[in-house]
Amino acid sequence: MSSMKVDIPQHIIEIRSMYECLLRDVRKSREIRDDSKLKKAFGLLADDLEAKPDESKILQVLSALEIASIAVNEIGLGATSVLSIMLVIANKEGRISEEAIELNYGIPVVRIVKGLKSIYDLSERTVASQAENFRNFLLNLAGDVRVILIKIAEHLHCMRTMNKMPQEHQIRMASDAAYLYAPLAHRLGFYLIKSEMEDLSLKYTDRKTYDRIARMLAQKMRERKELIKEFIAPVEDALRKQDLKFEIKGRPKSIHSIWNKMVNKGVDFEDIYDLFAIRIIVESEASREKADCWKVYSTVTDIYQPNPLRLRDWISMPKTNGYEALHTTVVGPDGRWVEVQIRTTRMNEIAEKGFAAHWKYKGMESDQGLEEWLGSIREVLETPEPDAKEFMDDFKLSLYSKEIFVFTPKGDLKKFPEGATVLDFAYDIHSEVGSTCTGARINGRSVPIRHLLQNGDRVEIITSKNQSPKIDWLNFVVTSRAKTKIRFKLNEVKVKEAENGREMLMRRLKNWKIPFSDDGVRKLLKTYKIKTAQDLYYKISVGEIDLAEIKELLQEHGVPEKTVLSEPESLEAKAAETIIKPDDFLVIDQKVRNVDFKLAKCCNPILGDEIFGFVTVGEGIKVHRLNCPNAAQLISKYGYRVVKAQWRSGAKSALFSVEITIQGENDPNILNNISNVLSKDLKINLQSFSLDSSEGQFKGRMKITVKDTGHLDALISKLSAIKGVYRVNRVERYNN
Repeated sequence: MSSMKVDIPQHIIEIRSMYECLLRDVRKSREIRDDSKLKKAFGLLADDLEAKPDESKILQVLSALEIASIAVNEIGLGATSVLSIMLVIANKEGRISEEAIELNYGIPVVRIVKGLKSIYDLSERTVASQAENFRNFLLNLAGDVRVILIKIAEHLHCMRTMNKMPQEHQIRMASDAAYLYAPLAHRLGFYLIKSEMEDLSLKYTDRKTYDRIARMLAQKMRERKELIKEFIAPVEDALRKQDLKFEIKGRPKSIHSIWNKMVNKGVDFEDIYDLFAIRIIVESEASREKADCWKVYSTVTDIYQPNPLRLRDWISMPKTNGYEALHTTVVGPDGRWVEVQIRTTRMNEIAEKGFAAHWKYKGMESDQGLEEWLGSIREVLETPEPDAKEFMDDFKLSLYSKEIFVFTPKGDLKKFPEGATVLDFAYDIHSEVGSTCTGARINGRSVPIRHLLQNGDRVEIITSKNQSPKIDWLNFVVTSRAKTKIRFKLNEVKVKEAENGREMLMRRLKNWKIPFSDDGVRKLLKTYKIKTAQDLYYKISVGEIDLAEIKELLQEHGVPEKTVLSEPESLEAKAAETIIKPDDFLVIDQKVRNVDFKLAKCCNPILGDEIFGFVTVGEGIKVHRLNCPNAAQLISKYGYRVVKAQWRSGAKSALFSVEITIQGENDPNILNNISNVLSKDLKINLQSFSLDSSEGQFKGRMKITVKDTGHLDALISKLSAIKGVYRVNRVERYNN
């Protein structure tokens, strides 16, 4: 009797194959002892898929397996995280309860599942929930950090697969990555993930720039390989003679980092010389790590001349995220600067696997910085009702900050972001020390609270019981901890004063027989140009607003009697409610009617640019370029206020102002040649032109009007063709 051959659906083969690969990868971790829990969780995830194939369910299972694979192979997580990724889906579908997860899989798994659910379940449609979403996100970071690591893996997976998604979804994902996930990955030490997210973000928000840099990198690939080979050869010979076990890699800089350098330094691709870095990874025992790294450094600098100003020693003092390495920049064989990074195998694993690698090397010196940083986040989040939006900005800025190292009077080392002040140091010690700080003695010299800390400073804080926080302190502290504590103290005082002011107003209105109503408060807010009712009451309490003047205002205009049910809504929420609708599609055109919009000054969009609309409070809709320097923040933080926008064909009759910069060799005829291109060749109206020259070169900036991006590209091409001109660029960033 012959056996029957059963055809297995292709999607089942693919899912099983991915699961078997994942299982093999998880087995490599030290965490797993038994496959049975993983197999059981996978069964819950893919239950009934073979009998009842459903396309959306198949995609969901495949995505979960891919996210789990990223979590294991690229972030370094283990079985607990993989179980959580599978079970959170099964739990949402009602296949297993949280109680059953805890009973069958343990407390760590159910804690991660709850953390993931709390992020997924929050709506992002309103101001309040968006702020709460971020706070909830960080609570998980301060609790079980694996929740955030899984979210990073999930976001990376979405970015890798979003090429077929609608453009608005791509833009939102890219903006979230640039604004939050990439900086967070950087702070947690996942440099490869951070670089990939930044590159993909640039790809989907400024494809033209991305493709241009990628094309130029590809063109220089052969040249780069030859340079790396030539650079490495003598270093390898010298290291072998010292009986060191090592590996040398040459890697290109990321597209985003090259673009960032081009923008910040105002140079073209051709003017960036450090397009690649050399990484030397040496095998070393724990007791010899520092000595071996310095031995490699000495060998490299014996062969190539180093730049002493570019030495970075993150071995003696690791970064807060645990990163350890020696970085130096040397003059290569062709006279170009080459960055050299020196690490041990352990340091390299931490650099690539970030926070997750610290579980493997728990107790190392580099681990302490991350624990201290997570502790500071917990402390800030424990402060009652911090302003989530302000904290998000402060927190995000702190993720990329360079670090400085200072000492307490007892010699304890403390790390702060570059730009930190005496007051930041004081609040790092204790909130009361910060609130009563009047200055410090640094290296024996008295300095004020605004004084900027420098590497190596020894700081002794001076306090006074008569000191208290001031509003202007927020202008010069840089750490999230200091800002949060200052706001909390100031808000305590303000709330008490506001309550007193409200009682004063209600009492006086009652005496005057004027009703206390929402309309009356709104009228006062508009008259005094104050945003919130709390600010109004505060100003009444401290005497900044005269109650007699309020009486005249309300009696003059008259206020209808109305029972007060609630405080007035914030202007932001009101604007979002009355203007924003999910299906809004803003068409921008110079002839458009009944739409209050303005072209944003920060990026100065013109016809042909990819754009979006942003609903402001009080200024209508502002139109930004998709690659505007503020775009990632606006789209990620205030997605509910973003509206689709496109240029209407009728806009071709309009002219748009734009600025360009031009550089080249100084020549008596240069102005005449530029003028001919503008007036004769392209008939472009010149609005302003400034030019500086020195050492035989000139730099100019001109403001012109063009029809669209094609018109502008033609101008840049014509100007670039003028003899002696070697750079023409559109101004990408403007001061607001």
